[in-house]
Amino acid sequence: MNVKFNEIIHSNDLVLVDFYADWCGPCKMMSPILQEVKASLKEAVKIIKVNVDHHQELASHFMVRGVPTLMLFQEGKMLWRQSGVLSAPDLVKVVTPHIK
Repeated sequence: MNVKFNEIIHSNDLVLVDFYADWCGPCKMMSPILQEVKASLKEAVKIIKVNVDHHQELASHFMVRGVPTLMLFQEGKMLWRQSGVLSAPDLVKVVTPHIK
């Protein structure tokens, strides 16, 4: 597994991971939604994007079968996972209970 990715998800920070592909229409819709989530939650969550075509080993490790797939991690534990597009308010509702 990618060492840098592993370091990030094992941190104390809440980390929202967006597994995406450049050719994926719904994935393109997620970018402004993720920007809205970041603007709303600020430093409470770290958001990273993982291109499944460039990081096939990570996508395979986490059994990503469709994109976009979103996962929320903290201290190496996956707290939540869902495939498909979510609205910014729905994503904020998912992340907020995990903020310490």
